[in-house]
Amino acid sequence: GFSCTIFVEHNRESQSMSKTYQPFEPDQLLLMPPSLQEWLPKDHLVYFLRDVLEQIDLSPIQDSYEREERGYPPYHPKMMTGLLLYGYATGVRSSRHLAKHCQEDVAFRVLTANNQPDFRTISDFRKRHLEALHHVFVEILRLCRAAGLVKFAHISLDGTKIKANASKHKAMSYGRMMSDEARLRQEIKALLKEADRTDRREDRRYGAEKSGDELPEELARRESRLAKIQEAKRALEQQARSDREKKDPPSAPPASKVPVERDAKTGKERVADRAQRNFTDPDSRIMPYQKTFAQGYNAQIAVDKSHQIIVATVVTNYPKDDRHLPCMLDRLGCKPTVSTLDAGYRTPENLKLLKRKKIDAYVAMGRERHGAPRTQSVRGRPPKGLSIQEKMARKLLTKKGRAIYAQRKAIAEPPIGHIKHVLGFRQFSLRGHPKVSAEWSLISAVHNLKKLFTACLNNPRLRARMATA
Repeated sequence: GFSCTIFVEHNRESQSMSKTYQPFEPDQLLLMPPSLQEWLPKDHLVYFLRDVLEQIDLSPIQDSYEREERGYPPYHPKMMTGLLLYGYATGVRSSRHLAKHCQEDVAFRVLTANNQPDFRTISDFRKRHLEALHHVFVEILRLCRAAGLVKFAHISLDGTKIKANASKHKAMSYGRMMSDEARLRQEIKALLKEADRTDRREDRRYGAEKSGDELPEELARRESRLAKIQEAKRALEQQARSDREKKDPPSAPPASKVPVERDAKTGKERVADRAQRNFTDPDSRIMPYQKTFAQGYNAQIAVDKSHQIIVATVVTNYPKDDRHLPCMLDRLGCKPTVSTLDAGYRTPENLKLLKRKKIDAYVAMGRERHGAPRTQSVRGRPPKGLSIQEKMARKLLTKKGRAIYAQRKAIAEPPIGHIKHVLGFRQFSLRGHPKVSAEWSLISAVHNLKKLFTACLNNPRLRARMATA
């Protein structure tokens, strides 16, 4: 009895000296304050986004619902637009993941005011309002200009390859389609003969009621593949005809054309054997990507120097950058004082265009090797008889030219790095050029939104200036 008393007293003393913890009551009825405004810090991106949604024009989205008189009341367009913007800003782009975060993530619940749209609703909203996403980009750019973040003094252009939502292994060349079509036709013919022989043999052995269904399944796979190949062939041939007939204006975004060649037997023009089409995303193309090749798109941006705000965008399936310059200058809407471009835009046609528009441009005429000795700066008036490319090369060797062009890597490249490495956007979620183009406008709007948010945090007067826009 005495030893038990000592043990009890020792246990009580140990408990009194144990670590004190914060209260933990999993069954507590109220875990959060009743006011949504108290769930997050006051300087959280969600509250800033809510203010932005009150200031941008969402009439292209809202008007489509005003015309609907029947059906269950939809979620508010401001909430759904904010959900997409905040999702892309935090790396959550899947409709299913967005729906899950609306249930489990405090910031998402504050943004949606505890509404919890399902993944199908989110997916349908994004598909329905693809064109409006371009409008959202313009509206956020307007707020950036109102806050004084865009000067249009020094604009830099750059392009980057973004992977398509498709594998390059799902692409097939026109020549391969021709050979596979012939092979599949022969295999289907052979399978039909084998099926007919099997049916007659089993009829003699088991009776006329025996059907035997092991061969039709194999036959169906080949017929399905043949149908896909024939459809892709027709699409390539139709696009080749359209390329011949269509004449786009110089400012139109470039598009990858179907290569054609002369048929050796007939002498007529036909689709070249090397022409390719992807079965998953037919609008995408094979493009150089990080020293290899990937199925993707070419995304272009024009960036303002003052705060790295994206002021114009375009997405095409044309792999080279040079032909995008007329379109990008047209989309800027106003003439920049200075423009810097890398060697991808150095064609004589582009240099002449910049000269006609009276833009003080600095275009690299080649890629400098890392660690190469620096060429001495040139002085004085340029000699006569130089070509337009030689004049540009000499311009970049002047002290002023070096100083201005050196700023390019700190203007156009950081937004691309921010989009790919901070926002985690390296592959499109949607398929087809119209959807991909809208998604690129959305991610560009998110980049500008976060730039605007950071600037307003550091300077509250900008937020007041933005509110009066």
